Amino acid sequence: MILDHLAVAGESLADAVAHVEDALGVRMGAGGQHARYGTHNRLIGLDDGLYLEAIAIDPDATPPTYSRWFDLDRFTGAARLANWICRTSNLQAALDGIAQDAGVPVKMERGDLRWLMAVPETGILPMQGAFPAVLQWQVPIPPGERLASSGCRLAHLDVAHPEASSLAASLGLQDTRVRFVAGAFALQATFDTPHGRRVLS
Repeated sequence: MILDHLAVAGESLADAVAHVEDALGVRMGAGGQHARYGTHNRLIGLDDGLYLEAIAIDPDATPPTYSRWFDLDRFTGAARLANWICRTSNLQAALDGIAQDAGVPVKMERGDLRWLMAVPETGILPMQGAFPAVLQWQVPIPPGERLASSGCRLAHLDVAHPEASSLAASLGLQDTRVRFVAGAFALQATFDTPHGRRVLS
């Protein structure tokens, strides 16, 4: 698995977008709708093939009869960095090798994008969301390599959780930008931007 992107959630998409733009000093680009879960997003490209997503429930979409992904049904409060997402070339094999219940593969699409996403039945990722969502792109070029760079580069992502060491061992992620920290659950990303070093949490 490798790091694919980060997700900022909000009670509304406008809240999530404003949180990103205020923190990083860059404007977010277009996104789209996810019909399966009744959500919508906007994106910005980062250096190194990563990207950042602002996501929220789409008030104009038909609500699903099942739980939404990213635990958005229960999301309240200020917009914040809520999830991190990894990708793999074989989602089922990756899930088979993970000790946690990270979900089952779900077919997803948005515009010309196609991917498989591991989504728990409850929509709640393990370890309060400290555990990453895992996906497998089914397109030749993933979004992080399509999007124009915003001039922002991820310096490091701190994933804090009381069981941070076991989380790190479970994932076996070989990425020095991702740092596992013992403590209360929190996600905090530090970026080098055109305006200097900025922190998004």
